[in-house]
Amino acid sequence: MEVLKTCIRRRNACTEACFWRRRVVQTPSHRKIRTTSARSSVMPAWVIDKYGKNDVLRFTQNMMLPVIHYPNEVIIKVHAASVNPIDVNMRSGYGAAALNMKRDPLHIRIKGEEFPLTLGRDVSGVVMECGLDVKYFKPGDEVWAAVPPWKQGTLSEFVVVSGNEVSHKPKSLTHTQAASLPYVALTAWSAINKVGGLNSKNCTGKRIEIRIMYMTTIMKAWGAHVTAVCSQDAGELVRKLGADDIIDYKSGSVEEQLKSFKPFDFILDNVGGSTETWALNFLKKWSGATYVTLVTPFLLNMDRLGIADGMLQTGVTVGTKALKHFWQGVHYRWAFFMASGPYLDDIAELVDEGKIRPVIERTFPFSEVPEAFLKVERGHARGKTVINVI
Repeated sequence: MEVLKTCIRRRNACTEACFWRRRVVQTPSHRKIRTTSARSSVMPAWVIDKYGKNDVLRFTQNMMLPVIHYPNEVIIKVHAASVNPIDVNMRSGYGAAALNMKRDPLHIRIKGEEFPLTLGRDVSGVVMECGLDVKYFKPGDEVWAAVPPWKQGTLSEFVVVSGNEVSHKPKSLTHTQAASLPYVALTAWSAINKVGGLNSKNCTGKRIEIRIMYMTTIMKAWGAHVTAVCSQDAGELVRKLGADDIIDYKSGSVEEQLKSFKPFDFILDNVGGSTETWALNFLKKWSGATYVTLVTPFLLNMDRLGIADGMLQTGVTVGTKALKHFWQGVHYRWAFFMASGPYLDDIAELVDEGKIRPVIERTFPFSEVPEAFLKVERGHARGKTVINVI
């Protein structure tokens, strides 16, 4: 392990020095620009060469440095990343059919050409290079982002992302703290704000049941009455984040405990399973109340049935459920992660105002990525698992 750590430190120094070598070219308008030099330089990264259990994770010092292919892209030197449940699921092959379709919509590549695949969605780091159309960032800017799952991930020294997926890092956070937020915050933001329609102007007095602790503070800041579902040992933390009521899912049936509460205006479900069969009964009927779930069969259907049949089955499922619950007086919605720099701008502002706070359970050095995956895979997290890359 010490040898691996030494190799990582040496490679960090070498690749950064090589990365900054530039050549000047003349455009037709004789405007000087900086581009990457022709290079065959490599960087350290954690990759997989096939889907499977944790032993498929492989450290390499020979992953090619990312290159800007489109004028709206930026290259970020990764200071910190994190491991999310989606990374563990992708390691095992979850969503491969849909993600490969997104990577290769024309089906030009042969099966398996997504490998070696770098996992990791969250990144906090420093801009190293910008495409010609990037106006809002420059080399040296501290930024954060959540990389879409069909792109190469962030468990590497450098990562390339679209400029519209990047935002300036909150000034109040370190890179380690910032890397804990983008993916989960954007997922929750999509569910609450973009799909659920909640914002600072319409939340006052609304009763909300939620299971994502990161959004408790923002819901309270918007004036909502928040009921949080968590385990008893996480209760103190959730109360500090502002929850009004806490339901301990380990002390008995959540359904039975909710019967003593007044109906809700909004429920956000990130558990799925049998929850969906009873949760909507606790919404206010015929008042615009909304149930949003983050647990959908979208990717699973395409893995199981293929792209065409999977999309058809998914459409039938969501349409049927939405119509059924509409006639029962409530709105039923699905929500998904959305990579968005502008949304992260809004979230960064709330972070700097103290309305959203990072919650980190444990950090790992870059040399211990497999251990971080095992920790996330065991579940029952009380916060994020962060990787300090440098």
